[in-house]
Amino acid sequence: MNKLELKENPTLRDYQEYVKILEIQRGFTNQNALEKCLLLGEEMGELFKSIRKAANLKTDITSNISSVNEEIADMLIYLCSIANRFEIDIEKAFREKEEINKKRKWI
Repeated sequence: MNKLELKENPTLRDYQEYVKILEIQRGFTNQNALEKCLLLGEEMGELFKSIRKAANLKTDITSNISSVNEEIADMLIYLCSIANRFEIDIEKAFREKEEINKKRKWI
């Protein structure tokens, strides 16, 4: 089995490959895209809660709230996982979508 190590200065493709190996090693390959989307949604809620905490807004002091950077990292992991399920190259998809967005008029 491949060693789980993210190389220095990784590309988006490197992150996707890392997550692919991570899922194999941690036994997450049986989770389908729908399950991953639900998990991503949960992480988004956790991100919002961590942002509330960072902004000193009222939060439940008894809950275990992670940092904003940890929650963003969790979301990236799930995003890569979902992209991998659909064999989507995130960098390529980003570039293609930005070409469409560049042609839009923003007000």
